[in-house]
Amino acid sequence: MPVRQFDLNLLRVLVAIHDEGSVSAAALALGISQPAVSSALARLRPAIGDALFVKTSRGMDPTPRARSLVVAARDILGRVGSAILENSAFDPLTCQETFTFAMSDIGEMVFLPNLVEYLQKHAPHAAVRSTTLPPEQVAQGLENGTIDLAIGYFPDLKRSSFYQQRLFTHHFTCLLRSGHPIRSRQISLKQFLQLGHIVVKAEGRSQEIFERHLEKMRIKRRIVLHTPHFMSIPIIIARSDLITTVPHALGLYLQRSRAGVKMARPPLDIPPVIVKQHWHRKFHQHPKTRWLSGVVSELFNDERDEWRV
Repeated sequence: MPVRQFDLNLLRVLVAIHDEGSVSAAALALGISQPAVSSALARLRPAIGDALFVKTSRGMDPTPRARSLVVAARDILGRVGSAILENSAFDPLTCQETFTFAMSDIGEMVFLPNLVEYLQKHAPHAAVRSTTLPPEQVAQGLENGTIDLAIGYFPDLKRSSFYQQRLFTHHFTCLLRSGHPIRSRQISLKQFLQLGHIVVKAEGRSQEIFERHLEKMRIKRRIVLHTPHFMSIPIIIARSDLITTVPHALGLYLQRSRAGVKMARPPLDIPPVIVKQHWHRKFHQHPKTRWLSGVVSELFNDERDEWRV
């Protein structure tokens, strides 16, 4: 097929099948019928001179030729998209859309105050919606456009389908009541094991790092309370001698808000969590996405790592 007759839409189909792993999933992602995707693939194969994808038990596996073409196709489609959208203006001052963010309840405490304050000034007619969802629903929301950005720790988002930007690294801290018998800012391992613990298992994934680290170290605590929410933590901690381990940003927020709690350094060297913002590749060139991700980067990208509340 001569280059001048090549349909660029075929490249979109090529990338979609590669990323989604099946014809049906590619059709869903592109918003077209499955027969249309099959027809496009049938046109691509003789044009390229390669099978491109082989059906296996895992789905449609790309050939080496397809893998190399996908890299070039992404670049071509990105350049075309940039050329089309470069004159498409996004004016935050007149925008009346709703900006939707996926984040945990900790994320709401850390991000929303500054984010809403900024948007009220620079996008006064826009609304903000925050949602906390299971990881698979976050991925679906980013893909179908019902979520603009996911901010936090989302290790399940595949790099091939999503863009990501590092914002900061957060560490863990222990929380106790302000008048707790333990007055040191450093908890010993003996004290850590003697105290009763509150364990939070929320939709946010960062706590998993701490729990997995304890399992790896074969450390067993005396757990007094399991809860899916962080909001009740300061009230319970302030009225007991219990202890909990939370992200540093949350601990700092609660300590500064005079919630009757104080921070102490845990006795373990816990791996930190890299907090990022994520968006789907389909919207990478969209003016709204570029502006909104730029706002988040400006507000929260901190070279010192530990972001200050």
